[in-house]
Amino acid sequence: MSTPHSHIPPLQVRERAACMCVHGRACSTFAPGHALHLIQSRLASATPSDWVDAIVEETLADGTLVLRALDGAAPITVWSGAGAAHEVTTGTPVALHTRYDVLAVGSRRFNVAPLTA
Repeated sequence: MSTPHSHIPPLQVRERAACMCVHGRACSTFAPGHALHLIQSRLASATPSDWVDAIVEETLADGTLVLRALDGAAPITVWSGAGAAHEVTTGTPVALHTRYDVLAVGSRRFNVAPLTA
């Protein structure tokens, strides 16, 4: 006869973790719009057909960017807590990877979170 295993339940997390970018530091999470993960960057580099050229129409203090695709599509609104809004001004040319949500500003890459209008 075997002895039943006693199961110790995991501790409940009582507080929600906040990313350090909320406090003005570098992002400490890879959630959408935060730090760019190496795998996310490599996947975007490996799929060049999914990049869309755009121009920055508007930047907001909270990290929101409004982009206008060069193909004339509707404006695309994204958010980045990693500082993308501080790297661009209105009229800056950028590229947006639509599948992996990566924003390219020159040689810099940012993880962005698409926002619905």
